[in-house]
Amino acid sequence: MTADEHPNVLMVLTDQQRWDTLGAYGCPLNLTPTLDGLATRGTVLKQAITPQPLCGPFRAMFQSGKYASEVDVWRDTMPISTDELRLPRQFKEAGYDVGYVGNWHISGTFDDPIPENLRGAYEDFWIAADVPEFTSYPMEGHLFGPDNEPVEFDSYRADAFTDFACKAIASLSEPFFLVVAYLEPHNQNDMMTYAAPDGYAEPYKKRPYVPEDLRNRPGDWYEELPDYYGTVKRLDECVDDLLEALSARDIEDETIVAYTADHGCHFRTRPGEYKRTPHESAVRVPAVLAGPEFDMGTAIETPTSLVDLPPTLLAAAGIDIPDAMHGDSFLPIAHGDRPDTGGDAFIQISESQVGRALRTDQWKYGVAATSSTGWRGGSGTKSSDTYVERYLYDLARDPHEKVNLVGRPDFRSIADDLQARLLEYIETVEGESPRIRPYENGYSVF
Repeated sequence: MTADEHPNVLMVLTDQQRWDTLGAYGCPLNLTPTLDGLATRGTVLKQAITPQPLCGPFRAMFQSGKYASEVDVWRDTMPISTDELRLPRQFKEAGYDVGYVGNWHISGTFDDPIPENLRGAYEDFWIAADVPEFTSYPMEGHLFGPDNEPVEFDSYRADAFTDFACKAIASLSEPFFLVVAYLEPHNQNDMMTYAAPDGYAEPYKKRPYVPEDLRNRPGDWYEELPDYYGTVKRLDECVDDLLEALSARDIEDETIVAYTADHGCHFRTRPGEYKRTPHESAVRVPAVLAGPEFDMGTAIETPTSLVDLPPTLLAAAGIDIPDAMHGDSFLPIAHGDRPDTGGDAFIQISESQVGRALRTDQWKYGVAATSSTGWRGGSGTKSSDTYVERYLYDLARDPHEKVNLVGRPDFRSIADDLQARLLEYIETVEGESPRIRPYENGYSVF
């Protein structure tokens, strides 16, 4: 097995990171020089869309290559079946060392260790916790090692995860597949705030840059953006440390480095939520890949669902893609062998609502059930036999989604077309044929 045929793969996942925090997407703050450099030499997905803007369901999708509803992890706290941990198994069966560091979030063990039988094929390096927010604070805490004993740290949490990951890079045999899953820049829920390292928030406290979709809306963005930006800046420095660890082994040129987030953040500007809606700030995320197969200095412009990420990583590593995976490799688009046109993304929403949405290059169309709840505190359902139209945004004219066009008669033909496409996705993915009712006056939208 040679590096040319089977490169190493370093997958970096962050939590709740907006796409527009990277300079590669137009952020003016110079928070991410390392990631911007990877984007310049590599491949950047300009419109990367998460299939589910929620921590556990996204991770279930990533590890399985299937939509969250189809592996029954459609809300947080639901454990994934070991049989569905398809991505690490494919790498392991291809002869890779396989390791994991950080935020797991799909075993349902919360602050208890994750049993070995719930870790899939991540058996060559393991330091993780199911919900690190329950086992740590921004400056101290613990994960669990392969023996389920606590691995303590007393430094900034992202720095500690980076140190663990550097140890993995130094110890894993080539080729390896290593996932580094940070909790940051997610807020620390029991502190009700974001927490940057000391000194990192201060540069952004005076006249902070405010993304257009947040301006003039209620929410906690005014208080939280400085720490959020500081955390993103520190994450970029952590990625630089990971690259240095690759260079120390002289394997940087033989390693695919991929970076993305599970979902974005709208700072409660959409009532009561940081995510869990189909709005751009929740579903659009950064996605940068560099290294073998990706160092072409290119961008994929059309919407790309991250359900395509697992098969793309396998294809780039020269490994067969299982038929059970729902996505398709976007390598042919990156290489110019398939047109970069006509992309769209299917989105599932849970907990705040039982919702479905379609994201095209110009339009966002979303529906929600009226009689079902997806929230973990209620009975909870993953789907509905009836939905009502809730959102229609013209992203070409209204990229910040300030004007909801749902229910307007002059957009009826557009809504009908998008509805048909959304129903096709639901039928193909979920095997269901629900009814979608037109928007009704008085039905809540935001």
